[in-house]
Amino acid sequence: MEKKEMIYEGKAKKVYATEDPNLVIVEYKDDATAFNGLKKGTIAGKGVINNQMSNRMMAMLQEHGISTHYVQELSERETLVKKVQIVPLEVIVRNASAGSFAKRYGMEEGVRFEEPTVEFSYKNDALGDPLLNDSHALALKLATRQEIDQIRSMALAIDRLLTEFFRSIHVDLIDFKLEFGRLPDGTIVLADEISPDTCRLWDSDTHEKLDKDRFRRDLGHVEEAYQEIMRRLTKAK
Repeated sequence: MEKKEMIYEGKAKKVYATEDPNLVIVEYKDDATAFNGLKKGTIAGKGVINNQMSNRMMAMLQEHGISTHYVQELSERETLVKKVQIVPLEVIVRNASAGSFAKRYGMEEGVRFEEPTVEFSYKNDALGDPLLNDSHALALKLATRQEIDQIRSMALAIDRLLTEFFRSIHVDLIDFKLEFGRLPDGTIVLADEISPDTCRLWDSDTHEKLDKDRFRRDLGHVEEAYQEIMRRLTKAK
């Protein structure tokens, strides 16, 4: 599949057109940002790890009946995906308190929830990705009621599958962000990525952070944390 003109560049990825109007090529970068782009840096090798990890997770989810945009890994940094119209909702699934949830509600980090929580944010950098509820999403015409219900259901199913997988490599999935897109026929599919950029991943025994929080919080050993997740993924069956 030939890579043509770049049609989009985000904080972590570039997207290129192909000869097929329904397919695009995503190229993962080593650029790292946090706090809505206020903090910027580079994590060496991040693009390779995020691309390969995300593809593996997407393929696993597809095997379990979750529709995604994933088509084929082209190289260590590039993947062919279905072109989608992104639903402007960031979907955050939380299995334990951490990050903004812990800060917002005055909770200690690491407190496990009896059941997962699902949060929606308006995907809008200029507004700071504000939290919103179903009624807000409907009022802003970000998605239909049916789409919102489907996205929530898919997010919880994804959480169950990912939690089980990460547990098998001795990692706790604390929380993660998902994005969904519409295919030309309106079908909702999982899009974006599943990586240490978008997931909070803690070692099950030591609770060591193996994700982008090491960059956000200046904890050091950022590259090593990403590499450790990839090492465990590679060893997994």
